[in-house]
Amino acid sequence: MPDCLAPPPRDSRTKIVATVGPACDSEDKLAELITAGVDVFRLNMAHADHCQQDIRLAMIRRAAARVGRTVAVLVDLAGPKMRLGTLPAGQLLCQRGDRVRFVRGEAADASATNASATAAQASNGVAVPTTATTPDLTTTYEPLIDELSPGDRVMLADGTVSLVVEQVDKDSAVCRVIQSGLIRSRQGVNLPGVKLSVAAMSDLDRENAVWAAKNDIDFVGLSFVRRAEDVRELKALLMASTNDPTSGGPQVIAKIEKPEALDALTAIVAAADGVMVARGDLGVETDIAQVAVVQKRIIAECHRQRKPVIIATQMLDSMQHSRIPTRAEVADVSNAILDGADACMLSGETAVGEYPRETVEMMNRIALAAEPLCSHRAEEANSFCGSRESNKTGCSTAANSLNPITEAVVCQAGLLAERLDARLIIVASASGATALSLAKNRFRVPTVGVSDSAATLRQMCLYWGVIPLASAPVNDSRTLVAFVRDWGKQNCLLSSGDRIVLIAGTGTSVSKHNMIVVNEVE
Repeated sequence: MPDCLAPPPRDSRTKIVATVGPACDSEDKLAELITAGVDVFRLNMAHADHCQQDIRLAMIRRAAARVGRTVAVLVDLAGPKMRLGTLPAGQLLCQRGDRVRFVRGEAADASATNASATAAQASNGVAVPTTATTPDLTTTYEPLIDELSPGDRVMLADGTVSLVVEQVDKDSAVCRVIQSGLIRSRQGVNLPGVKLSVAAMSDLDRENAVWAAKNDIDFVGLSFVRRAEDVRELKALLMASTNDPTSGGPQVIAKIEKPEALDALTAIVAAADGVMVARGDLGVETDIAQVAVVQKRIIAECHRQRKPVIIATQMLDSMQHSRIPTRAEVADVSNAILDGADACMLSGETAVGEYPRETVEMMNRIALAAEPLCSHRAEEANSFCGSRESNKTGCSTAANSLNPITEAVVCQAGLLAERLDARLIIVASASGATALSLAKNRFRVPTVGVSDSAATLRQMCLYWGVIPLASAPVNDSRTLVAFVRDWGKQNCLLSSGDRIVLIAGTGTSVSKHNMIVVNEVE
């Protein structure tokens, strides 16, 4: 038994993902965020190179060791994100009715390209507005002109500026502004409804994925997923690049932000290890009025397939510059939790915001207020666990390979723990699948997950209500219970007379988890 046991977990069950950036770019600040409640740190590969991310990853791991808590890391691949080129004045005010022209090439070549495009259109008898009223725009997406057609929509500046394509020739596309706004150099470009030929991963994305696998990263986020094959391609690359093939490599989080992804949602969720509802681009690529409805649909599919789901973008956005969020933001986070989100993600709030620690603490407070109302999900699970169908097949689906005996034992252990008013459920899990099953059933009793795999423990950081406990003895049930008992007493989670439910196994080949043991703390 180690002399120093792990510190207590925070009280809420919903996991918190925080983006690393200048606002928390030190070991001390990262340690503060872990203490405040961060479970997973996100490294955005669109904003730093490998050398910078090496430094951040080392700081995260030192901070976690200092606090004494298991923390996971999510590497977010940039994907085929289209951005504007450099604007002559750095910005451009687009008024309704104005026309702009997308041309090939970079900004330095725009004038020459525009001249040839204008000449070509004029020679074909096409009326072309003068360059004085038709500013030229370039993008980082080379085949843009080839993939646009008259009538297509182009969204700029996170959807605040909307254009419609009027004319297209081989070198340019003229668009009319239908929603006014200010655009700036390097801002994002979205093409709702346009099916792009670009691959899901660029060469740089592949390099970043290999870097993630070589550095034992826990999760890799795949941006702009359009089909299940995109996920499988990334998984194969990660498996081929990982230092430990037996671990399976980093888990893949599919980011849902394209209409094509919604069309193939069931297959994408089945292929992925988890899902992120990336509401930023999702709200631009689809009708913004549908974002909340789509979010509920994605969460429901993830629950059906027993996959963790992260809700992202603008959750507490105003806290970048305010110590207190808006009432609407609090309601948004609460409703995401009530819908069944496993985790909520902070982006600019912790990356560049003025109050990163306060934002994490607020997220934790909101979760604590909302989670008592999640009992209806536990009741739904209880009803299913007791059904005749579940006794035959467990709660597993085709997308979940957990042994049906193990799944049934998990269901009954959760029911028993609630009926006995137990304080903790303990499960030792080599892959984490059993711990994830407990998380998706939303039992009211917290789960302590232990494993002899450090990677599995870190992946448990994304599972709702699961407390990963390092250094626990996993091969002897009696010693394991004593270890958790001492840890629980030290952190005021357990006292004499409290009950602990252990999901254990008899060692048979049929199932590793086929036995439930109830212990009472002396």
